[in-house]
Amino acid sequence: MGFPGLALALVLMGCSARTGPSWKVFPLSRRSPHDGLAVVSQPDGFGLHLFLETDTSDPERCEPRWFPDAARLFNGNGTAPFSAGLAPRDEFFAVVRRKEVRAALQNELKALCAQRAPQARWQWTDPPTQASEVIPVLLPAYEGEDLLTDPAEEQQREKALLGES
Repeated sequence: MGFPGLALALVLMGCSARTGPSWKVFPLSRRSPHDGLAVVSQPDGFGLHLFLETDTSDPERCEPRWFPDAARLFNGNGTAPFSAGLAPRDEFFAVVRRKEVRAALQNELKALCAQRAPQARWQWTDPPTQASEVIPVLLPAYEGEDLLTDPAEEQQREKALLGES
């Protein structure tokens, strides 16, 4: 096999070689510093954009609030990574089981707590690693004054006030 044959063989081997995920982990902010973490968990720079939130309901303590619905990361190995849509929860569970991801999560969430509640004590809680561990966030119930009135009723009241029949 001469030089052209060797060159062709190397090119074909390079094309058929499949690269795995880089497992690159880096901060990727959403709205403020420390509120997002990118994890390149698939080949070609795809992965997850984890949205980081804190629970500061107790003024004495700040801890992570876990949302297992991560965004899909694109161009994670490139110069302008971005996210869109949702990734499956199973990917979130697999990613947060990795030691280097947990270490990065702890660093970013601790910094986010220091930014949002500097007087509170930082407390780490492990992320859920399976669907049965996910605790839904309970939001306050809507009160009557928070709800919109029925448009037809509102229009009748307007007509009554204006003296129209």
